[in-house]
Amino acid sequence: MAVEELQCIIKRCQILEEHDFKEEDFGLFQLAGQRCIEDGYINQLLEIIQDEKNKTIIKTMGWNLVGPVVRCLLRGREEDKREECFLIFDLLVKLCNPKELLLGLLELIEEPSGKQISQIILLLLQPLQTVIQKLPNNKAYSAGLALSTLWSQLSLLPVPHSEEQIQADDYGLCQCCRALIEFTKPFVAEVASDKEDPANTKLKDELLKFCFKSLKCPLLTAQFLEQSEEVGNDPFRCFASEIIGFLSQIGYPVPQIILNHGRKKRTWDYLEFEEEEDRQLADSVAALTYLVFVQGIGTDQLPMVLSPSYLLQLNMEHIEVLLQRTEQSVYSKGLELLETSLLRLEDNSLCYQYLEIKSFLAVPQGLVKVMTLCPIETLRKTGLAMLQLYIDKLDSQGKYTLFRIMASLNLLRYLVIKDNEDDNQTGLWTELGKIENNFLQPLHVGLNMSKAHYEAEIKNSQQNSQAASMCKSVCSVTVGGEEIPTMPPEMQLKVLHSALFTFDLIESVLARVEELIEIKSKSTSEENAGMK
Repeated sequence: MAVEELQCIIKRCQILEEHDFKEEDFGLFQLAGQRCIEDGYINQLLEIIQDEKNKTIIKTMGWNLVGPVVRCLLRGREEDKREECFLIFDLLVKLCNPKELLLGLLELIEEPSGKQISQIILLLLQPLQTVIQKLPNNKAYSAGLALSTLWSQLSLLPVPHSEEQIQADDYGLCQCCRALIEFTKPFVAEVASDKEDPANTKLKDELLKFCFKSLKCPLLTAQFLEQSEEVGNDPFRCFASEIIGFLSQIGYPVPQIILNHGRKKRTWDYLEFEEEEDRQLADSVAALTYLVFVQGIGTDQLPMVLSPSYLLQLNMEHIEVLLQRTEQSVYSKGLELLETSLLRLEDNSLCYQYLEIKSFLAVPQGLVKVMTLCPIETLRKTGLAMLQLYIDKLDSQGKYTLFRIMASLNLLRYLVIKDNEDDNQTGLWTELGKIENNFLQPLHVGLNMSKAHYEAEIKNSQQNSQAASMCKSVCSVTVGGEEIPTMPPEMQLKVLHSALFTFDLIESVLARVEELIEIKSKSTSEENAGMK
C-alpha cells in the first residue's frame, strides 16, 4: 500500500516542473516514503530512487527521507536491510539539494541525547562533509555552522578521566574526536593552501573559533595519560596535537596566540565572538598553555630565547584562570603548570616587583583555596608544596611583601577555625569585642574609602590619559640632582588596578573571617541552649 501511494505521488509530480511542486506534495512524499521504510519495503524504495526519471523529484524532495533512513540505520533491527538503507542514504546525499540536505543533517545531529549523540555523529560526519563540499557558495558559513553544531553536541558528553574510562569510551567521545579531526582536515587544507585569498578569510575565522572551542571542551577537562612512546594510544593527546597543528596551518601558531593573549589588542579581536564565547577564551588559552608547557605539545614552535622569569609571567595569568575553576581535572592542571614554570627558576631569583602584577598575588590565594577546600588529600598537599616552592623563588623583599597583603587577617582566620569558643585556648573569644571594634570594623571603613578613592582615580586617569599623552608634564621631581621621569598613564592605571585588586582580596578574606565568627558563635550558643 505504501509503495503504491509513493508511486502515485511520483507519477503525478513527473509531469510537473520543479517550481510547480506544492507544499502538499512534499508532505505526501515524505509520509509515503517513511511508511515504505517502516513497513520494510526498502528494496522498492531503492528502485524508485535509482530510477533516472525520478531524478528531479528526488533532488527536490528526497532530503525529507534522510531522517527516516537514518533512524532506521540507528535502530539496526533488520540487519539484512542495512545495506539497502546505506545505499539509499548514499544516493540521497548524492542527488538531493545540498542546501536542504545540510539543514536536514544538522537537525538530525541536534536531536539525540546520551549515548546516541556519538552514534549519529559518527554516522553523519562523512555525508555532512560531502554535502558542504558540494555547496556552490557560503561554504565558510556552512562549515562554521556544522562545526558549531557538532561541538555543541559533543560538549554534552561526559569526558572520561581514567585510563579505563578512556579505553572503554562508553559515550563515544574519543571516537568522535578522531572522526571530527578527519572531518575538519579538508577545510584546514583549503585555508592553508592560500591564507591570503579573501575567499578563505571567513573559513579561517570559523576554523579558529572551532579550535578555541575544542581547547575549552574537551581538552580543558580531559585527563591525559602518562607520556610514553605509544602516545598514539591517548586519544585526547592526539586530538590536542591535531588542534594545535590546525591553528598553525591556518596562520595562528602557538607563539602568536600565547604571546598576544595578554595584550590589549589581540590578533583575533576582529572576530565576532558572542559574549559567552569571549568569556571562554581565557579558558581556551589557559588550556593551550597547559598543553604546550606541561604536555609538551607544540613546544617546537616556541622561540628558545624566552627567559624563565618571562615564561612564568606569561603563564601566571593562565594559572590563575585554572585555579579559579572548581573541577579537579582543571585546577590540577593549574598546579602542574605552576610547578613546571617555577622549576625553571633558581631560588630567591624572582624580583619583588612581580608582585605588583595581579596574577602573582591571585595565584597564592588560589593555592590557599586548593589547600583548604579540595576534597582530595594529594592535591591539597600539592597545593601546599607549590606555595612553598613559589615562596622559595621570591627574593627576600618579595617574601616579605607576600606575607605582609594578608598576614593579620589570615592569622585571625586560622585562629577562628582552630580555636573553638568553648576551648578559647588563645583568648581570641574573650577579646573578640575589641577585635571587632578596633580591627574589623575600621578595616571595613578603610577598605570602602580606599576603594572609592582608587575607583575615582582610575576614572580620572582614564579620562585624562588621552590629554596627558598629547602634552608634556608642567612640573618635574628632582632627587639628588637627577630628574625622575613622569609615570606614564598606562603604568598609573596598572598600579591603581593592582591596588584595587589587593583591596578585593583583603575584603574577601575579611568577609570569610566574619562568616566564621558568626557560624562558630551561633553553634556555641545552640549547644549551650541545648544543655540547659
